[in-house]
Amino acid sequence: MRTNAWVARRTLNQLAIAVILLLLAAPFTADAQPPGKVYRIGFILTGAANEVEHLTKALDDGLRQLGYVEGRNVRFERRFAGGRPERLPALAAELVRLNVDIIVTGSNPVIDAVKQATATIPVVMAVSRDPVGSGLIASLARPAGNITGLTSDPDPEILAKNLELLKEAVPTASRVALMWNPVPSAAEIYRKVVESAARKLGVTLELVEVRGRNELEGTFSAMARARVNAIVVLPDPVFFTGRTQIALLAARNRLPAIYGHREHAEVGGLMSYGAHIADQFRRVAFYVDKILKGAKPGDLAVEQPARFELVINLKAAQALDITIPASLRLRADHMIE
Repeated sequence: MRTNAWVARRTLNQLAIAVILLLLAAPFTADAQPPGKVYRIGFILTGAANEVEHLTKALDDGLRQLGYVEGRNVRFERRFAGGRPERLPALAAELVRLNVDIIVTGSNPVIDAVKQATATIPVVMAVSRDPVGSGLIASLARPAGNITGLTSDPDPEILAKNLELLKEAVPTASRVALMWNPVPSAAEIYRKVVESAARKLGVTLELVEVRGRNELEGTFSAMARARVNAIVVLPDPVFFTGRTQIALLAARNRLPAIYGHREHAEVGGLMSYGAHIADQFRRVAFYVDKILKGAKPGDLAVEQPARFELVINLKAAQALDITIPASLRLRADHMIE
């Protein structure tokens, strides 16, 4: 027969085992985890914070899905040039002095500035243009160095397609302006592609240089004097951050235009053809995660867009008295009505 003493000893043993198991399990609970490393992520774009808010959010969303939460295991050092590309070198140098763990960039002008500032801190580019031809990386498959990420248009021939789409939408367009910024890497290559496409289409091309948003009003006045009847807007941070102003000026001067990013069509531009860049900023999180876990940027292949999307703003077409052909409507990925 079991005595009271035996029962008491058994109860004490069970309690002791329970306490030991609890102590062993405690380090694995979320609250008891030892504090881990907080990574510092540099983030630099040409536009003002409010102009690129959706891109910042897309990156944050992508990182959150992979377990990176600001204030818990990551800290952002965000820098915005406010639409002034000349500020980029100083902002890039500032991030390097802060010794961030990784830098996420926008397009070529930003990448150029960061590339000049560091050859050691990993850099992930979100929307590079022809990164091999621009000299930013060695190859798409093996970029080498400290830069990797995504390209929004790996080949400048996409600009030829933009001109073809514009001509299809506006068959009467015979004198087309190419609005471009000659400063960033790859700009000259893209200009030559559009010039070649214009010759094949029998279109007279007027080159219009714009290096800053303060030049936009004068640019449209010059295009009116040149009697152009349509515009191809080369992808560039100056134009992206000034997209609302450009759309208003194009509407005021009754000039149909095609752009490289859907954001232009969303604020009143006629049409756009290119990669979905918010999706690309979200995808950047994949590269950030890989690099923070030890991967070398030079070993991570640069990713190309899965597809290019055609966006048509039917409201803008109606305001310009343009009838979009049914063939073009059928190919559109999105139409704004």
